[in-house]
Amino acid sequence: MNFWPDRKVCEPQLKEMRHIMSRLVMKFGGTSVANIERIRNVAQHVKREVDAGHQVAVVVSAMSGKTNELVAWCREASPLHDAREYDAVVASGETVTAGLLAIALQDIGIQARSWQGWQIPILTSDAHGSARIESIHGDEIVKRFTERKEVAVIAGFQGIHAPTGRITTLGRGGSDTSAVAIAAAIKADRCDIYTDVDGVYTTDPRVVPKARRLERVAFEEMLEMASLGAKVLQVRSVEVAMVHKVKTFVRSSFDDPANPQPGTLICDEEDILEQQVVTGIAFARDEAQITLRRVSDKPGVAAAIFMPLAEANINVDMIIQVVSDDTTTTDLTFTVPAIDFERAKGVLEKARSEIGFASIQGAMDLVKVSAIGIGMRSHAGVAARAFKALAEKGINIRAITTSEIKFSVLIDAAYTELAVRTLHSLYGLDKA
Repeated sequence: MNFWPDRKVCEPQLKEMRHIMSRLVMKFGGTSVANIERIRNVAQHVKREVDAGHQVAVVVSAMSGKTNELVAWCREASPLHDAREYDAVVASGETVTAGLLAIALQDIGIQARSWQGWQIPILTSDAHGSARIESIHGDEIVKRFTERKEVAVIAGFQGIHAPTGRITTLGRGGSDTSAVAIAAAIKADRCDIYTDVDGVYTTDPRVVPKARRLERVAFEEMLEMASLGAKVLQVRSVEVAMVHKVKTFVRSSFDDPANPQPGTLICDEEDILEQQVVTGIAFARDEAQITLRRVSDKPGVAAAIFMPLAEANINVDMIIQVVSDDTTTTDLTFTVPAIDFERAKGVLEKARSEIGFASIQGAMDLVKVSAIGIGMRSHAGVAARAFKALAEKGINIRAITTSEIKFSVLIDAAYTELAVRTLHSLYGLDKA
């Protein structure tokens, strides 16, 4: 049985669909279900869609702050705890929310039932703490849609590894991935991700007050934005949506349930009529830079550097290599998350004899600022304009990376707001 149906689902506007019975997945994050009052508000959002005649599955996160509390308890119990038991503990936050929302829906006359990941089941790999979904059996949920008019309230973030029968979790932000994957599995017409913002913006409105909400964003753009610092959607959820063509809306649970705003549609590039050269500016704080001086310039040296880092689960991003005048050595610079800075240096020092470098240098308190837009494919000089504008503001660029639809610059963190505002204005994103 194919649990990941390949189908085209990105269609015009949400408003055009409100009067057509459809199958929906609604996902609510931690701030949306932070307390009983907020859960009752979520129930009203669900009731609106049920009253419109839609079949509804709801995916919920743990109440705001609860996952952090559960993680802290695990660490307090034992710093070196069993990853399988860790998953059993932290998955309970979503289970509690699902049960409470089901109760709140029943209280207002909506037939509802809560589901844990293993009950559906959502089958995953055995990578506890960061499992990947392998398949979803949604037949029983679909059956109850038609036979009982029942809303399925599903605990996000969790699944089960069938061979061991152990509960697994999908990593931070995994409820987004749960929601999109369930939407694909039950052939939902759309997946609405409700959060504390009313859509995807051209950049963080707290940094640029003139930032605008986007009506539509292409899957590829959203994937880049999510991976480069925009925290609206989890990266893996965007990957699943793009692969399986799941039409996804980012909406606010803080809107009036009786009159919500449409939010931002994440869809195929071909469904966006007018493409901006640059769609948005993202930034990621807490970057660190490491430079290895006078590395032997020979085959296999890059593997000797980056394989130990990969084995230590340290993510390497920007990489720059500069060959010396004598062509026998090279300086190699790259970035890692600031939280991994000291650990990365330790890994490299252990491999020093194999790598063969003269010294190791580093810098912290850096930020990566990125411009993203599918329009870059057909426009030349987009990045060059940015480099000139940043130079005119006295902002030094430490490193640059580019791809077909984005470029990123590494700068000192002190210039974050100035750089973001400069690029936001440069590409006309301030204008309505």
